[in-house]
Amino acid sequence: MTPKETRNEKLAHKMIKSLERRHFNAFYCKTSEEAVGKVLEIIPRGSSVTWGGSMTIRDMGLTRALHDNDYTVYDRDEVSTREEAAEIYRKAFSCDYYLSSANAISEDGVIVNIDGNGNRVAAITWGPKNVIFVIGMNKVAQDIPAAIARARGTASPINAARFDIDTPCMKDGACHNCNSPECICNYIHFMRNSHPVKRHTVILVGEDLGY
Repeated sequence: MTPKETRNEKLAHKMIKSLERRHFNAFYCKTSEEAVGKVLEIIPRGSSVTWGGSMTIRDMGLTRALHDNDYTVYDRDEVSTREEAAEIYRKAFSCDYYLSSANAISEDGVIVNIDGNGNRVAAITWGPKNVIFVIGMNKVAQDIPAAIARARGTASPINAARFDIDTPCMKDGACHNCNSPECICNYIHFMRNSHPVKRHTVILVGEDLGY
């Protein structure tokens, strides 16, 4: 293994212990391919599945794998209007499984997400029977303040560029703690524990994934 792979594996195993103390199911997969297989292993065939705006699960091929297998998939990427997308957001609350990544996770297992509309953090918090996070080790921060800094200073400006929206961070790449009408940092979500116990699963992946 490379030094980075060694560090990722050792840190992930430490984090798994912290996540299990916080009542999560937790796993480590060295590669994206392994992680896709783990998700398909966890989700029973025939289950209803949807997800938020995560680039991680798209780029690793997970959404395509779900379409290619025996699942009922609600995919917001396949609709053409805001109204149709909003209907899928609402369907998320009755799905068997909701998939997400995270903007950051602390070494002791606190997950931080920031939303513009709030649909993702709402579904993570309540509704779907099960939630699976797939998180690249590039998103691990030393503690909660560092996780917030990563979410606001790294993930949010990149996502603003991805959506090409009119915010101060779109102009210079730095967070301004703005109140822009198009701000994508309207809802900041800290997840300390899985509740009910084991409702949430975290799959840490030993690759750089997403933003």
